[in-house]
Amino acid sequence: MSADALIVGAGIVGAACAAELAALGMQVEVLDAQCIGGGATAAGMGHLVVMNDSPAEFALSRYSRDLWLQLAPCLHARDAFAQCGTLWVAADDEEWQAARAMQTAFEAQGIAAQLLDATALRHCEPALNASLAGGLRIEHDSVVYAPTVAEWLLTQSPGAANISVRLATPVASISAGGVTLANGERVSAAHVIVANGLGAQQLVPSLPLQPKKGHLLITDRYPDLVHHQLLELGYIKSAHHAAGTSVAFNAQPRPTGQLLIGSSRQFDTTDPAVEMPVLAQMLQRAARYLPVLPTLNGIRAWTGFRAASPDGLPLIGPAGDFAPGVWLAVGHEGLGVTTSLATAKLLASQIVASAAPIPLEPYLPVRFTEQVAHDEY
Repeated sequence: MSADALIVGAGIVGAACAAELAALGMQVEVLDAQCIGGGATAAGMGHLVVMNDSPAEFALSRYSRDLWLQLAPCLHARDAFAQCGTLWVAADDEEWQAARAMQTAFEAQGIAAQLLDATALRHCEPALNASLAGGLRIEHDSVVYAPTVAEWLLTQSPGAANISVRLATPVASISAGGVTLANGERVSAAHVIVANGLGAQQLVPSLPLQPKKGHLLITDRYPDLVHHQLLELGYIKSAHHAAGTSVAFNAQPRPTGQLLIGSSRQFDTTDPAVEMPVLAQMLQRAARYLPVLPTLNGIRAWTGFRAASPDGLPLIGPAGDFAPGVWLAVGHEGLGVTTSLATAKLLASQIVASAAPIPLEPYLPVRFTEQVAHDEY
């Protein structure tokens, strides 16, 4: 065997898995068709947030955010880590009540969450629309520039000496014990891990993954205009639309002083082009919360594709019937950066047969093959 573990994908999830396995003493080889930190890693917002749409999502994102806070002191300035916190904003009384319920749920689980009434919200973020009803601040949420962190994990993390990386190396097929490259070369390894997001469908066509297209726009530098990552409380509803196009307000201050504006979701296209009607709809939505937005200078817009699973949770563990003898770390949708470090811990615990830090069952790929068997029965 050329390596103990061979990982397909050098994005943030693949890099985290490589770093974790290498730290355990494994020889790890990472293959990517393009570059380190490309694909969804480069296209996303890099938020590190605790989400509570389901108990399993909460457990994974909370554990992973804690891991990020532990890792942060090791990162460099270019990795742009900032513990800016998340501020969920309520447009009306209904959303204010949702904020109160969210605060109760978070506090019960030991997550620092502070309710802000309308006056406190205006004091905290003066650029927000004065008509907003209030907000909920999650103080330990953070942001990071994920492409450079992926590079750090592969080249400077504690086990990096055990990692080799081959870029511009597309994989044509996978099997237990190795992969075949597009040029016909066979690369063998004791463990093969698929961690290349939507690209996994080319290698394992039966995977239940669906592309969710998203638009983002970044502005010129406006230091101190916004202090927290801002999200509307309607974001959770829009994030889980199963069809069509939806937008929600999401604004993130970058350490450069720029403002990153999102977000949109589309299921009905795989075209990577920026679509001006969708971008306009997204910015109009954002301007309802941030009235100064139309006066700012936007310098670049782009799109990316999230790999979404049917239940919104990633597939972490043995591929099983999907690809016997292979491991999966895919399907993270919009939380790939947030949950990458936890994904690596959960995958490694299965590979080396150690105790998992949180229950594995909600993320095991077998849940989908079991569901198919149940439906057929």
